[in-house]
Amino acid sequence: MPVPAPPAVLDDSPGARRREQRGWYFYDWANSAFYTVVISVFLGPYLIPVAKTAACAKDFPSVEPGRCVDTFDQLAAASPGLGYVDVLGADIRPAAYFGLITTVAVFLQIVILPIVGALADHTGRKKEMLGVFAYAGALAALCLFFVEGDRYLLGGVLFILANLAYGASIVVYDSFLPQISTPEERDGVSSRGWAIGYLGGGLLLALNLVLYLQYESLGLTQGMAVRICMMSAGLWWATFTIIPLLRLRNRPVPAHETTALRSVGGSFRQLGRTLSELRRYPLTLLFLVAYLVYNDGVQTVIGNSAAFASEALKLPQEVQITAILMVQFVAFFGALLLGRLARSFGTKRTVLASLVLWTAIVAMAMFVAEGQALQFYLMAFAIAIVLGGTQALSRSLFSQVIPKGREAEYFSLLQISDKGSAFIGSLTITLALQFTNSYRIAILSMVVFFVLGFVLLAMTNLPKAIRAAGNEVPARV
Repeated sequence: MPVPAPPAVLDDSPGARRREQRGWYFYDWANSAFYTVVISVFLGPYLIPVAKTAACAKDFPSVEPGRCVDTFDQLAAASPGLGYVDVLGADIRPAAYFGLITTVAVFLQIVILPIVGALADHTGRKKEMLGVFAYAGALAALCLFFVEGDRYLLGGVLFILANLAYGASIVVYDSFLPQISTPEERDGVSSRGWAIGYLGGGLLLALNLVLYLQYESLGLTQGMAVRICMMSAGLWWATFTIIPLLRLRNRPVPAHETTALRSVGGSFRQLGRTLSELRRYPLTLLFLVAYLVYNDGVQTVIGNSAAFASEALKLPQEVQITAILMVQFVAFFGALLLGRLARSFGTKRTVLASLVLWTAIVAMAMFVAEGQALQFYLMAFAIAIVLGGTQALSRSLFSQVIPKGREAEYFSLLQISDKGSAFIGSLTITLALQFTNSYRIAILSMVVFFVLGFVLLAMTNLPKAIRAAGNEVPARV
């Protein structure tokens, strides 16, 4: 009986790692277009009027559609019980619809992403899974072009599918980080990836800003321009995903694990073991809870920033787009700056300081005057300084406190609250809007997330957590 050949040993030299790292960075460049263009800028402010159009057609059919949307808030306020859209039999305010579909998308991620992580770790097919999820999400983003008129349900379904595929691809993508970098390289690699993502999203947003501002001279309607911009995010995502798929390499997994866990059912069993195993790493669990709390706040603020500007501050979309464009390029330098500060003062201290700044920024939202673009720009600038660094350094810290060979499973738990997938935060925003109809109060409620996350992170003994997971403790953490 022939003896099976041993698995090939991958080249793990510094040069080979750098080649993979450069390819890995480009997936941040690719997927950030969806997050920046669709989630942060266009979809919320576009989908709310689409939902208002549907509510107008249902409850105020005698009012001209264009005029109805412009005066919708006054009409709804003067007509108790009217001004809602139907979502599976529930009456939902149009202003709360985007928050609702975000909450649904995140709930589905909570169920599905851990299974994705288990499959990625135990089939060894990370590169292939990255490609499948990336292109599924890109296709759903491309199809947002067809959301117009009163098709709010189509927009919701496509967003949920795109966001779910996006989250699944990030689980697989993040799980490469510990495999392509040493513990001492981790902060720098994570920060550079996040920074390059801001450049990619910012570049596409800049191109879209030209299209959006010149739509009349190009013979387009404003709605058509927005739909083209959202479609371009899917095209960008699909195109640049080719680079990491060419550079990243699958790692071999033990043959008995590959055989035992070929089925999805096997991955469910492994998920149960992973969750049970967390009890052996209480400090890893404490860090994970801290991250889920404060990152809920980060992602909810970012995901609702455009809607906050349009609904609470009554700022035109040109201001919203230019502010978020500024955030992309300032955040590039902010991510690198916080990465440098982490090398000098320690990663944990740097993240804690960023949470203090987040708390102050959210509190400022109550005092930004309606129509004051300069005040909104200053608030956006402050967010940009801490945005990328908070997340990049948190990703790096988490990679240090998880056991080897279970990277995707553990990163799936992290991703539940990562980019655009804040569950409790989005639910909090939705409830606040449903009961108060005030975006200022909704945004202010995020202070609780930053304060609680700060306390939990401060309580986490990271060197002890890293040693407990069987990893080497970096010089500064």
